[in-house]
Amino acid sequence: MNGEFEGYERKYCHLSAKLSKACVEAAAINGELKKQKVSEITEGIEEAEVMIRKMDLEARSFQSDFKAVLLAKVREYKADLNYIKREMKKIVSGVINPSARDELLESNMANVMKASADHRERLMTSTERLNKSSDGIKDSGRTMLETEDLGVMILQDLHSQRQALLHAHDTLHGVDDNVGKSKKILSNISTMMNRNKWIFITVVVVLIVVITLILYFKLS
Repeated sequence: MNGEFEGYERKYCHLSAKLSKACVEAAAINGELKKQKVSEITEGIEEAEVMIRKMDLEARSFQSDFKAVLLAKVREYKADLNYIKREMKKIVSGVINPSARDELLESNMANVMKASADHRERLMTSTERLNKSSDGIKDSGRTMLETEDLGVMILQDLHSQRQALLHAHDTLHGVDDNVGKSKKILSNISTMMNRNKWIFITVVVVLIVVITLILYFKLS
């Protein structure tokens, strides 16, 4: 059930029982005390009307079948408040004769007892719902803690994997440096070999020319 509606419902039930009791007390007194009690009842009725309007607005905010159930409760509370208003009008008008007063006292006392019992039952139901909600919140809290622990473990694993990746990156960077140095050395060796090859060819050509000249001069 909607939490706001339950709050207004508890307040109204408590106020209804209080008004019924006040009507019983007002019917049994006269004079200035009766005026004060009537004024107290009037203020209570106005407050009860505010509670019913709030419940009505909360009930109409729903879009499901649950809306009809809440509106039915609101109608019951309106009927209950109208009964209290009629009883208050009888008290104010002063048309209650002794036998009717006794009947009113008995009727109102029964209503007070019934309202108190209904109020206690609603409070017990609400308390049970609150306890269930509290258990649900505790379960959710435990789930959140377990999820948080799991998240911490995942973050630690990710951190370890990141460190491993960084180490692998450093290793690859070192390998790249070594490969670059090796390429440079091989390039230098290749250059030196090419240079030595041309030197050798030049020496061979010179030797051939010298030998040719020597042979020429000897033969001539």
